[in-house]
Amino acid sequence: MIEELQVEDKRSDFASPKSGWRSGIIFLLGLCLIAAAAGALLPRAIEPEVNTDYLTSKVMRGNLAVTVTEQGTLESSNNTEIKCKVRGQNTVIEVVEGGAQVEKGEVLLRLDTLQLDESIAERTKYAYWSLSAAYRSQADVARSEIAIEEYEKGRFKAQLMTLEKQLAVAKSTLTSAQNQLEHTQRMFVRGFRSELQVEAQKFQVKQATLEVDLKNTEIDVLNKYTKEEEVETLRGNLKATIARHQADHERAYADVHRRDRALEERKHCVIRAPRDGLVIYPSAAAWKNAPDIEEGATVHKEQILLLMPDLTQMQVKVGVHESVVDRVHKGLKAIVTFAGRRVEAEVSSVATVTSPAGWWTGNVVKYDTIIKLPYEKGLKPGMSAEVQIVMATHSDVLMVPVAAVIETMEGAFCWVKTESGPERRSVETGDSNDVFIVIENGVEEDEDVILNPLAFVQEAQLEVLRPSDKTRMNEIRNKKKEEQAEATQSQSSGDEPHEEGVTPETKETSGQQSKEEQEDSRQRLPALDELRRILLPEHQRDEQVGDSENRPSKAPSSDEDSSESTPLKAGRPAGEQTDTELKSSETDDKIEPEADTEVFEEPATLAGENADDDGSSDEATESPAL
Repeated sequence: MIEELQVEDKRSDFASPKSGWRSGIIFLLGLCLIAAAAGALLPRAIEPEVNTDYLTSKVMRGNLAVTVTEQGTLESSNNTEIKCKVRGQNTVIEVVEGGAQVEKGEVLLRLDTLQLDESIAERTKYAYWSLSAAYRSQADVARSEIAIEEYEKGRFKAQLMTLEKQLAVAKSTLTSAQNQLEHTQRMFVRGFRSELQVEAQKFQVKQATLEVDLKNTEIDVLNKYTKEEEVETLRGNLKATIARHQADHERAYADVHRRDRALEERKHCVIRAPRDGLVIYPSAAAWKNAPDIEEGATVHKEQILLLMPDLTQMQVKVGVHESVVDRVHKGLKAIVTFAGRRVEAEVSSVATVTSPAGWWTGNVVKYDTIIKLPYEKGLKPGMSAEVQIVMATHSDVLMVPVAAVIETMEGAFCWVKTESGPERRSVETGDSNDVFIVIENGVEEDEDVILNPLAFVQEAQLEVLRPSDKTRMNEIRNKKKEEQAEATQSQSSGDEPHEEGVTPETKETSGQQSKEEQEDSRQRLPALDELRRILLPEHQRDEQVGDSENRPSKAPSSDEDSSESTPLKAGRPAGEQTDTELKSSETDDKIEPEADTEVFEEPATLAGENADDDGSSDEATESPAL
């Protein structure tokens, strides 16, 4: 308790340099009361606490292997695929266990045949109907062919002979009528026949003549038109009958083929082993939790039901991330670890197209890579394996842990532990793996580098924020140069000269820039404290929180002091002060700043850069002391 009061009084003295004689009297009284107990601890309280509890690692020289590690499963490169040969959706009613050893001809899988049996009965009925129609149409074709010959050699000749007979009768009737007319005319001359009888006889001759002409015409029509028309009709009927017969035949063939195919598929509902060996299930889809083949599952035609792998030709399939796939190619050495064994293998192929990515892969894009394994006993498909693909090997190089190097816009840096504290080193880095990185230049062998410097080294935290600070300062500096150039140009044009070449506008602008810089620095302090809070280890954050809770509250002497000191103390453990803060506190005892002025010290690195940019260190913009 006494130590906490002493430390709190000392901090109050640093935080409130403008406190009056009352604060001085209170401070002296407190020193008198605790002088005996705090005499030994006073130097320790005044000196800044330096965190030397760093995690370090030696700079080593050795061989570095750059590898990529992926997880995969063993599979055979030569599998006998057993596929479903039954059309449609079929239900599995019996299946052999995965990983079983079977003999040739042993039943591996059975499919439900109820629906297939109904289809066979239906197709058989349709097949018989189609066959009957085909046979009927075939008889019609034969009848049509006979009808043509029958007409040409039978009916046509009969009709022609009938007409010729009728023609002969008509000619005979005509001759008889003509003879009768001549006799009637001779009798009329002698007075034995009347004129009326002569006219009647002439009519009979004319009628017989017309009958002869009619029969001649019918014979001509039969020869020229009727015969040809009838023959074409019979030939058309023959063609139509042949076409109908072909349709019936095809229908019968299709129905019979469907029936036979159904009978053949029924045989495939019982699948037997084609050879002796191991039987496994095919790999299920990556987004499924159960295999496709099981009792009650539905399968379709050409689906792979079972696999019989060749155990003498094994391989590992892994997915290589797209960020390193360009460095992986055929022939690279690979180390495969499975079942407590390590086997050296090589990359046999790398896919040129990525495998589909989705929610089941976390939308990670990977390329399938095949690692060919040498023959060994005991290898089985499905065994998990870890594959390390050696992408590059570096011999006799300096290397440090990856956690010791920080990459910034100005290059790579690491911090070496020395007797005087952490020392920043600019390093040239080379290749790296998940643990170590090659150092080309910047450190020496056996030096101690600090791990995770962002959590322990304040300079490393400033180095991360440096690009934004430098950009802001350069903008302010350029603006100031432009204003000074404008002022110089106005003076050369005849304006009244001012003292030391500085105009009132320039002074006012410089004052505004100084306030802007101080305000910008004050706004960056909480961001730095938040960065320290995130990067510090958990146990140090807990200690920091505990100290802040046990520390008694105190009222700041002014608004300016409170805004300056609170962000700085909130970002590190209690009792820890930097050299810059101690120097500022010692200076505050001697010089009392104005009410609206905040004094900052610029780090040496930034001050040097500002001096190089402007040509003089007097124009360097001050930054907050962190």
